Amino acid sequence: MPTARSWTDSVADLWHLLRFRTQTVRRPRAAAVASVVLAGFTLAAMLVPPHVGAVAKVGGPEQVVGYLPSMLSGFLVLSIVSAISSGGGRELLPRDQAAIHPITTTTEHLGALVLSPLNLAFLLQVWLLLGATSLVTGGDGWLVGQLLVLLWIAFATALAQAVGWTIEIVRRGERGVAIVRTIAVVGALAAVALHLSGRFVPLLEGGPTRRLASLMAGTRDDAWLAVPVLLVLTVLMVLIGVIPARAALRRAPRDELKVESGIHPARAFPSSDAAMLLRMDRAAVWRSVPMRRGLIVLALGPGLVALVGAMSWGSVMVLPGLVISGGALLFGVNAWCLDGRGVLWRESLPVSPQMVFRARARVLAEWLIGASAITVTLASIRAGVPTVNQAISMATLLVVVTLQVVAVCMLWSGRRPFSVNLRSARATPAPPLVMVGYSSRLAVTTTLTALIFSTASGGGWLWLSPVLAVPLLIWSLRTLRRAEQQWVAPAPRAAVVMTVAG
Repeated sequence: MPTARSWTDSVADLWHLLRFRTQTVRRPRAAAVASVVLAGFTLAAMLVPPHVGAVAKVGGPEQVVGYLPSMLSGFLVLSIVSAISSGGGRELLPRDQAAIHPITTTTEHLGALVLSPLNLAFLLQVWLLLGATSLVTGGDGWLVGQLLVLLWIAFATALAQAVGWTIEIVRRGERGVAIVRTIAVVGALAAVALHLSGRFVPLLEGGPTRRLASLMAGTRDDAWLAVPVLLVLTVLMVLIGVIPARAALRRAPRDELKVESGIHPARAFPSSDAAMLLRMDRAAVWRSVPMRRGLIVLALGPGLVALVGAMSWGSVMVLPGLVISGGALLFGVNAWCLDGRGVLWRESLPVSPQMVFRARARVLAEWLIGASAITVTLASIRAGVPTVNQAISMATLLVVVTLQVVAVCMLWSGRRPFSVNLRSARATPAPPLVMVGYSSRLAVTTTLTALIFSTASGGGWLWLSPVLAVPLLIWSLRTLRRAEQQWVAPAPRAAVVMTVAG
């Protein structure tokens, strides 16, 4: 039954819940510093590009305005894909914690909208749009240009949220999971067909985004008239999103309930304790709805983009690092949360802590390298047959980046565990602001590593990539060893167990 009398009650509940979340931050000073840094990057994206373009004698409407419609459309498409894959958006509170609070569906909808910016992929796109708009407008048109692009970001986010809730209604209906999967496959095939026919880019460049880009670079009076129009559309889309959110959240999540109520026939015991631990960990990953969806999207999404864009091997080298770092954010940064309350039972098993740690690290590595291998395979269809040096560099890169990410994630999992219910499709393994920090650190590390091996693949020395990998592998192995020692020590392991089980 409804618990809020009006919109003001839902907004007030949202404010109280956000204050509650901020009060539970473990390191308030670090969170404040991170917020200041994010705000600084945003201001820099808005102010710096015109000056850099003037110094370098590049930029300006003539060179950037042609790409702006595609960038605006691309932001909308990626926002919709993100909202659909996350089951309607991120949770304001974990499902178990929210059960005791009278949180309305409207508050859930507003909370998902507020949490949307706390995502590195979202922030990178926003900074790119702000910078491009700053170059296009500049001078007297800078203010109205920034207002327009900020309103477009808000409108696209609200529209994507409404679409995400609508798809979630279908997904939670009878045969909904199969219907949504069919829609996803048809959409991917349609995008590939449009690109092969040469109509994909014109489609992105056309429509309202072309008009919006022309307003930014055109007369200032017309641009100012578009500001209230976008503002009204954004508010209207936020209000419209309440309707599918209410319908979706009042339906039972079929794929989550299927996991919890499914029957799994007993299988023969494996040959060793280590094999049994591996079997349990692999099943825990695949049976978690957000991880299964996320791994599929991460494995296929970048690969399809590379397939459509006909990337060369020099560009494909960057993809494994992005896929592996993204996959780690699904559960690797808090790897022990997979067990939930079952961690207490697992700790009672007659196996050594080293065996438990190595099984979890191995399963994490298997999923990450498997997802990146699918991406590389799809990309190679258009990239062609790699040279020997490119093949060696790619294989070395996969090993190095996987070990890097696994070592760091296992270390973070032991140092900063969180109690998270990863059965919910909207759950994340850590609080939103912590996830931004994790994602930025992983993205920077893996991208720099990929650039090193991409450069090495262009030379004629076959031995260069393996030689460059040696110090990186040594560092990763030492980090992994430290993470194992941290887990084996009784006191830190007890702290992790009690946190995860709490």
